[in-house]
Amino acid sequence: MHEFILYSRLGRTDSNWTNLRDAGRLDITVECAVAALFLSHAIRKDAVFHTILNGPPNPPLHLQINGETLHNIRTDQQTWTQILHKVLSGKLHPGISLSKMSFETLVKAKAKHSQIYVLEEGGRDIAQTEIGDKPLFVLGDHVGLPKNVERFALRYGTKISLGKQAYLAATCIAILNYILDRK
Repeated sequence: MHEFILYSRLGRTDSNWTNLRDAGRLDITVECAVAALFLSHAIRKDAVFHTILNGPPNPPLHLQINGETLHNIRTDQQTWTQILHKVLSGKLHPGISLSKMSFETLVKAKAKHSQIYVLEEGGRDIAQTEIGDKPLFVLGDHVGLPKNVERFALRYGTKISLGKQAYLAATCIAILNYILDRK
């Protein structure tokens, strides 16, 4: 299982927006979801992507996308704009769920069954880290994880790094999928 949590500081929690970028950078959420869930011509059935949306007007919201049940979707932003509008309006889409849940609640629940890894440039090099059988990777958006959020996650996990270079969150997810696929 490949599992990821993206902490979105500004992601809108309603459907009152016209484009993903102006919706609190939901474009980053979409890029990360696509990196986590899609292969060339296929959906990863063994992947789950979570994001905690902390933008107005009703934070936090937990958006979960499950590759096993996800269908009727493409990777383009127009499709994702329509789907996120629908889901944030309270309607359903196969494989996508929305709930009122905080980052802390999600991490605590996941820590019971997963090994949590917090991505940070100053962390232990992933090449020298034994990744467990049920990894869950925590990433920040374009601003990064708030320090208090990172400290909380580290109570349950380990800080790891893909190197000294800072990568886009979606790129980190693609690299992590590659590493996990080679295991």
